[in-house]
Amino acid sequence: MRWKPVLPGLALLMVAAPAYAHTGVHLHFSFESGFLHPIMGLDHLLAMFAVGLLAAQLGGRAIWLVPGAFVGTMILGALLGFSGAAIPGVEPVIVLSVIAIALPVAFALGMPVALAMVYVGLFAIFHGFAHGAELPSDGQALPYIAGFALATALLHAAGLAVGLACGRSVAGSGALALRAAGGLVVLVGLSLAVA
Repeated sequence: MRWKPVLPGLALLMVAAPAYAHTGVHLHFSFESGFLHPIMGLDHLLAMFAVGLLAAQLGGRAIWLVPGAFVGTMILGALLGFSGAAIPGVEPVIVLSVIAIALPVAFALGMPVALAMVYVGLFAIFHGFAHGAELPSDGQALPYIAGFALATALLHAAGLAVGLACGRSVAGSGALALRAAGGLVVLVGLSLAVA
């Protein structure tokens, strides 16, 4: 039962106070601040973790393609945000993404890899837009983007590692453990939505 240590950690997320990444307060825009941005916001952290869980549940090529689609599309969204384009409802969609990406995991809905790539990519546009819109015109865009892209990939890898570990747990309970992890993310996402 190697997955049991994961569940208390995920449960702790449920009692954590929301720490949204979009404070609008950065002393400087650098690789470091870009790297910390998705990690410091519970909404970003959970959505990106859920992408890893989804990729693990789908398996096969999805392990690389689904997180890759998120990171690539997120960078495009950041460039849109940096360019001054306007997208309405960014913050609500980001919170919704936590729930929407984890729901297919919790209910083991499954989907073709191409659909999963598009599905997570749509939400990634909003995540990236939020990152890019905060950059001042004289900010260091490339290091900042590289920082949050790397942090995002690492959060995907963490979700993937948990998902794969759940899948290797005691015979027959692996799928249930992965679904439970997705369910916990959904519950935390719901708490963010009503906060």
